[in-house]
Amino acid sequence: MQYKMLVLDMDDTLLTDDHRISDLNKKVLLEAQAKGVHVVLASGRPTSAMAAYAKELKMDLKDSYMISFNGAIISRVKDDFILFEQRLTPEQIHALYDYSQEKKTHIITYLDNEIISETDSKYIDVEKEITGMHHHKVSSFKSYVDRPAVKCILLEEPSYLKGLEKDLKERMPHLSVSMSKPFFLEVAQNGIDKAESLKLLAERLGVQQNEIIAVGNAGNDLTMIEYAGLGVWVDNVAPELRDKADIIVASNNNDGVAEVVQRYILN
Repeated sequence: MQYKMLVLDMDDTLLTDDHRISDLNKKVLLEAQAKGVHVVLASGRPTSAMAAYAKELKMDLKDSYMISFNGAIISRVKDDFILFEQRLTPEQIHALYDYSQEKKTHIITYLDNEIISETDSKYIDVEKEITGMHHHKVSSFKSYVDRPAVKCILLEEPSYLKGLEKDLKERMPHLSVSMSKPFFLEVAQNGIDKAESLKLLAERLGVQQNEIIAVGNAGNDLTMIEYAGLGVWVDNVAPELRDKADIIVASNNNDGVAEVVQRYILN
């Protein structure tokens, strides 16, 4: 099979635990692009927190795209052209805030390239570290968030938050809900996930479903893993998801992405 598109989750998949692209991963991804393969970064991260990695991979020199905010935005790397964008309404965000207060979780959203919340939390600190974005702590979340935003994240201790995932899906079936990290429960507009945006992008680029490899590690990657012609987990995948992919490769800290590229694209 000749694969034409490689779609990569970033945190805990492409990136090592210290948020780097390993030398081997970078080398083989540059070789894959030289061979004509479309490399796509698909992350829950904001677009701005993906751009430096895309440029490190020289994606700005190609007709390359990023799927950010778990599928809510598709953008072209070389000129920041927005191919697709879908946001939550203020009313939906306010309903999520009310839910977070009822369930005693932290909640964040993103406006003006800042993380917006009413509270501080060690889990919000993780998001600050991952994205490099400024955390704007506001006195009233609902008063401040008066316009659409791309997504919200509920944050709390992992075992408690996992129990809320099913409840939130039942309470708000009109929204897309998924776990990206054990302490991040991500919420986007109805129908928004990595697979839906991947379908749209593949159609634009003339790539067939069976010509796509997708690599991930978490619940928010599941739809694209199931959609792709070859769905791949890295070895550090959440245990309950291990049987949901076609293959499992080495972990994010052991060049799992390079293993995929070497086996299925450069061979």
